Amino acid sequence: MSDGAVSVILGKKEKFERAPDRRSEDFHERLFELEAEGELVVQRITGDFVEVPTKYGVIKKIQKANLWHHKSCGQCGHIPGYSTSIFWLMRKLGYDYIDPEDQTSCTAWNYYASATSNQAAQAAVAVRNFAAAYETGNFPLIHCGTSYGHYKEVRAELLHDGALRQQVTKVLHRLGKQLVLPEEIIHYSEWLYAVRDEISARAVRDVSGIAVTVHPACHYYKLVEGDAIFDPDVYHGQRTAAVSGLVLALGADLRSYSTFFDCCGFGFRHILVQRDFTRSFATLRKIEVMKEEADPDVVLTHDTGCVTALDKSQFAAQAHERNVGVPVMSEAQFAALAMGAHPFKVAQLHWHSTNYRPLLEKMGIDWEAAWAEFQEDAKRLKSGGQEFLTWADVDA
Repeated sequence: MSDGAVSVILGKKEKFERAPDRRSEDFHERLFELEAEGELVVQRITGDFVEVPTKYGVIKKIQKANLWHHKSCGQCGHIPGYSTSIFWLMRKLGYDYIDPEDQTSCTAWNYYASATSNQAAQAAVAVRNFAAAYETGNFPLIHCGTSYGHYKEVRAELLHDGALRQQVTKVLHRLGKQLVLPEEIIHYSEWLYAVRDEISARAVRDVSGIAVTVHPACHYYKLVEGDAIFDPDVYHGQRTAAVSGLVLALGADLRSYSTFFDCCGFGFRHILVQRDFTRSFATLRKIEVMKEEADPDVVLTHDTGCVTALDKSQFAAQAHERNVGVPVMSEAQFAALAMGAHPFKVAQLHWHSTNYRPLLEKMGIDWEAAWAEFQEDAKRLKSGGQEFLTWADVDA
């Protein structure tokens, strides 16, 4: 392609407007209609909130405080510093939240990986969790990209399928719960985007010299795409602004690469039955392309499966001397580090596979001293002198 043709394409992308006929449905009107007809309860946004732009121009409200954390199976099992960092950020910014003990898995793993479930069961699990949040008076905040995407699909099914609503209502009645849908379904990365300037203002580490590439989660912005955040000031509104918006607010060096829109390779059936396909795709199609085109210090993403696939696949490619070796973490962990969080007590980077130590050194973090502190904590726990670390221990 000639330089002139490339300039024409880039010029068009500087101002990007979507055709009205491509806009997705705004679900809010139907949601409140059904509430008025007595078919469901809408949990409304309360208190302080931020309005954010979505792909087709519908404004979405993000509640800032009193949030009910719908955690991720994969985060809790494989990347515990992911959810700990989200909690730490919320505490440091002074926003109340609840970490519930009665949340269930969203069961979307079942649905997307093997389809061994049914529509009513899937929907009932979703709204049981929404009802549990509603009963506490706290608004649900979804940690997992898959749960987030799946719950939005469930919302669309319940709004348009009266027979399904009746089935699910019967299930909930047996549980002693109401059919509740929240006014918005909010992913944690949307909350981070909404408070990105507050995070930036509290940063204690200069990350302007850190080169960052972003991998957006498919289940965040490709499922019910009209509900994802797209900001005209981030990639001219052509890519979702979740994660990238926070990177820009922190002042890091955001770099692009040609396979931005590709999946991380995790898939669902892939990771279960074709793990070599996942590892090949994650490293050769994503990490190696980033290395060659953008040379990042770190890859940031916002879903459990993406962090897992991109971080923990690199060891196999390293064995074949491929051009890999980039630390991968969530933007919540990166933001927490920028605000001074302990790399092991909070971000828990020792659970990650790819070498993160050069990144910490570039961020001005003495990882050897931090590791020594963490080892002292581990000795105390092992001796039985203390059962678990508290937030006071974390901030000591």
